[in-house]
Amino acid sequence: MAKAQDFSTVMKDIMGAFPVDTKAMEDAFNSQAALSEKLSGVALDAAEKSADISSKWAKETLSKMTEMSKAKAEPADYAKAMTDFASANAEVAAENMAAFAEIAKKVQMDTVELMMSAGKDMQEDAAKAVKKATDEVTSAAKKAGAAK
Repeated sequence: MAKAQDFSTVMKDIMGAFPVDTKAMEDAFNSQAALSEKLSGVALDAAEKSADISSKWAKETLSKMTEMSKAKAEPADYAKAMTDFASANAEVAAENMAAFAEIAKKVQMDTVELMMSAGKDMQEDAAKAVKKATDEVTSAAKKAGAAK
């Protein structure tokens, strides 16, 4: 009966001939995690600022509504109170929309900056990985050539 060949030894030899650099994968994971953390920080900061603006806006609106809802001596005073409320509300709305736009602009600038930085880092990491792989292949080829 024929003896079965031990493929585990063969696979170990094959895998040993093609080394995998787990450090590069670990570095890539860490870089991605750091980028995600920074992007999350940008998003959370923007959300916090937006919530502050919304809260302030709601409080201002409610205080103006309180003023508007008070009893007036003359019927014309109700119309004036309503007009004053609408005018003040429009002004506050414009200010708050500008504040939201500033937040959005900052998020956009920070995100672009982070992505450009990450792209540069990835390019440098890729160049290092390619150089290392080239050096390893060259070394293995020299050893194989010398072994013959």
